[in-house]
Amino acid sequence: MPKVDTVEKLFLNEIKDLYSAEKQITRALPKMAKAASSEELRQAFQTHLEETRGQIQRLERVFELIGAKASAKTCEGMKGLLEEGSEIIEEADEGEVRDAGLIGAAQRVEHYEIAAYGTVRAIAQTIGNQEVADLLQQTLDEEGKTDKLLTKIAMRVNKQAQSQSQRNAA
Repeated sequence: MPKVDTVEKLFLNEIKDLYSAEKQITRALPKMAKAASSEELRQAFQTHLEETRGQIQRLERVFELIGAKASAKTCEGMKGLLEEGSEIIEEADEGEVRDAGLIGAAQRVEHYEIAAYGTVRAIAQTIGNQEVADLLQQTLDEEGKTDKLLTKIAMRVNKQAQSQSQRNAA
């Protein structure tokens, strides 16, 4: 493992981490969509899957622009977040409560991505690569939009989950 002793090496390291994260997400989103009861939530996951594929292509363009081979460095943070999402699928019965848990898991993923993309965009700006910064900003904007959509869906799903909980307790 080469030593990360320059901002450029840090940037490359972070991009490889994000590349891994996005690839992991493309494997998790279909499972999350299948586990969702709400059609609106299922559609949001499927739409984000398509966006994520575009984000992977954007990262491949970033690698190209900085003269590096597109390669992944396992993103352990994303791996853990996605494992938590899988646990919700296994532990919660199908229905609104599971949907509420899936939204929470998805938003943790989005927040991780927002933090990571914000960091690499700032580094790209610092090293004077505005074209790369602009590409990363596009993804950052998409992640923010997805997070806001999930919040909107959660407002409805959480109320439905509360009703389901009350029915189950009765």
